[in-house]
Amino acid sequence: MTFIWPWMVVALAAVPALLIGYRRILRGQAHRRDDLAALGLVTPTPTRPDRARHVVPVLLGVALTLMLLALTRPVASVAEPRREGTVILAFDVSTSMAAKDEQPTRLNYAKAAARGFVDKQPSSIRMGVVAFGGSGLVAQQPTTDKNEVLAAINRLAPQGNTAIGRGILTSLGAIAGKVITAPADTEGGNPDETPIGYYGGTAIVMLTDGENMDGPDPLALADLASAAGVRIYPIGLGSTSGSVLEVDGFSIATALDEDTLKQIAQITGGTYYSAADTGTLAQVYDSIELTWTSRTVPHEVTSLVAAQATLLLLAGAGLSVLRSGRLF
Repeated sequence: MTFIWPWMVVALAAVPALLIGYRRILRGQAHRRDDLAALGLVTPTPTRPDRARHVVPVLLGVALTLMLLALTRPVASVAEPRREGTVILAFDVSTSMAAKDEQPTRLNYAKAAARGFVDKQPSSIRMGVVAFGGSGLVAQQPTTDKNEVLAAINRLAPQGNTAIGRGILTSLGAIAGKVITAPADTEGGNPDETPIGYYGGTAIVMLTDGENMDGPDPLALADLASAAGVRIYPIGLGSTSGSVLEVDGFSIATALDEDTLKQIAQITGGTYYSAADTGTLAQVYDSIELTWTSRTVPHEVTSLVAAQATLLLLAGAGLSVLRSGRLF
């Protein structure tokens, strides 16, 4: 326990002074009773002292001590439960995300939904933004500053091919705070050759149309994420029937590939959602399994100390009335 006004601790010096004064009063009363008993005016002092008579003064003394302690404005560390963790919003920014089978475009639809998701997060959740196309880029390192996260989302624009594995890899790097290289099993090696560590209470929300055009293998990287305790929640954008996109005078057919996204979710213990579902990101928020932790937070407890003093004072007054018929 700490104190906002520590100099007021000197007021507690009054407590031992009052205790000494109380003991002197008791001794004086005992001497006077003995003198009067010698004259036959009162009964002698009983051999078994009445200890119950000290209860009221003790209650009053403790109440006074707490009141003086309240003058210091004490601060106590109180354990508070917090939902903590890291969520990476990984956006597919490939050219196909400019398709208009989601209005106004797939990417703009994803950005609008993500902004609502960001607003809903508690302040204890760290959020980061990753943009991936043919390569991956951390647009915003994990932070609790929602304004920075929203600004990073607003800057995203479609370009290039799609490499879902690159998006997973870059997101894992943002979570770990270091560069993560693709595991060797993407070329027939062993995924254990790429140490990453364990990051429980973390999740990647991947907003993509699922059309993978380039390496590394997204399923191998989903295995890596699963080993690291990171769940991936893919959100499929677009329609499975597809759309035709005009790029530099060429017509490009693009459609939502749900199979790969569902496999990624299954491997990591996440859940696949279609953007066509109402309130998709709200469902994601409810299903993400972040961690509940207890963090000590300093709180001024002056009112609690004063309340305890008041209760003891009332208890002492009540006992005094019951024993002697008078307040004190």
